[in-house]
Amino acid sequence: MATNISTTFRWAGAALVVTAAMLGGCQKSDPSEAGPAERAGRKVDEATAKAGSELSQVRETAGQQMSDAARDTSQKLDKAADTAGQKLNEATQAAGRKLEQAGEKMQEKAREREAAAGTPAK
Repeated sequence: MATNISTTFRWAGAALVVTAAMLGGCQKSDPSEAGPAERAGRKVDEATAKAGSELSQVRETAGQQMSDAARDTSQKLDKAADTAGQKLNEATQAAGRKLEQAGEKMQEKAREREAAAGTPAK
């Protein structure tokens, strides 16, 4: 346990020395010039601004692409609905013709039975 406390104090001392060295390095030799920390801060600000600008461009491009994709999808759905509607109409007409033909055959068979039986059709 004493070893752990000793190691902790050594690390704390090393951290203090590094911090003091960094603070000493931040002092300006000429008060009118920006110090290292200020220059680093400016670079961080520039990088942040650049990243923000690039992110805005990416967001704008993605938004435009999504809008284009939505428009294309809508047009394809409209075309598919039109095609499906036409096919449904054709199928309905064909079914109607088949029903009409079946009805005519039924009437014809009924007439034939009535003629064979000798009773008039109603």
